[in-house]
Amino acid sequence: MPPETEVEAEAGTAPVRRRAIPWWRVARWTVLTGALSWSGLAWGLHRYGASRPAPEGHWDAIVVLGSRVFPPRTPGTAMTARVTRAAELFHEGRAELVVLTGGVGDAGVAESEVAAELAESLGVPRDAMVLERESTSTEGNARFAAEALRGATEGRRVLVITDAYHVLRSERVFARYFEEARGVGAINPRVWPTVQGALREVAALASYAVMGRL
Repeated sequence: MPPETEVEAEAGTAPVRRRAIPWWRVARWTVLTGALSWSGLAWGLHRYGASRPAPEGHWDAIVVLGSRVFPPRTPGTAMTARVTRAAELFHEGRAELVVLTGGVGDAGVAESEVAAELAESLGVPRDAMVLERESTSTEGNARFAAEALRGATEGRRVLVITDAYHVLRSERVFARYFEEARGVGAINPRVWPTVQGALREVAALASYAVMGRL
């Protein structure tokens, strides 16, 4: 029998016994509420980056954050979306330099090198590119991009191109290395990788906040 709790009734009547809520029901609702909250935060992060237009005006550089590459040198859909958006902004005249970031991953080649090949196929000339081959995280993207630009330009205003759900954290991180950093969200046409990435981003954002990196 489940535990029962006595509740005092009005004077002259017998006590009323109320059944306690089973622990498994409390646990189930706790998990469900947490999952819904997590999903809501992930959706909010995606909408934050997807709904904002690219800022107007001229910027010192366009920085493309690194993304997964498949062997031997095939860019993933996220990288393709990011580089394509950067090429569009370059051709619109938003900046004369495109910084491609990303070190060596599972494919055995620097992500920035594959991104540069893709950018060139989209009409971005090689002499307008700066490659950063060391970073493996958002923090590294920002730090090494700042170092790479230090030798190429005196500019300190950058557009940061990444997946829409990643825009908020990227802006906060890059703002610690540049005078002004504005994120521009690229939309990956594949839904499931976007969902997975947005859910992971909630945890990453919380981790960066705890470590004081935002």
